Amino acid sequence: MTTPQPPRIAGWLLAPLAWLLMSLLSSSVALLSFLMMILSPAAREALGSADAKTTLLFSLSVGCAMAMWAYTLWLTIAFFKRRQNVVRHYILWLLLTVLLAIKSFAFSPVSDKVAVQLLLPSLLAAALLVPYLKRSKRVKQTFINP
Repeated sequence: MTTPQPPRIAGWLLAPLAWLLMSLLSSSVALLSFLMMILSPAAREALGSADAKTTLLFSLSVGCAMAMWAYTLWLTIAFFKRRQNVVRHYILWLLLTVLLAIKSFAFSPVSDKVAVQLLLPSLLAAALLVPYLKRSKRVKQTFINP
């Protein structure tokens, strides 16, 4: 008895995969910018002379960026392996991207226009992809590997 081969990733499943890959790329760029900032002597000196609150917030930002990068990488690998838990984790990942966009909207000193430009793609992706991932028969047939 052979196990059924799940359908390949194609059609509308390419949209969530593309969103995931672009997010992995952008989070990699963000981590590289943090690394460049940490390696810069002037930035290290400024961070060293900053108060504890600023240092803590910077450390939390770096930690959050590293955690999100690792989760995005893991989810991308699971997506290509067509794991059963991809849909649940993808929805959780979309929720996390929306929450991070809301965090930047609420706590960053950026204009409302920039904040909306950060928040709108995450909200739109969640609004379009979650119903598709929850209801699509193709998604249920594709992500069947343990």
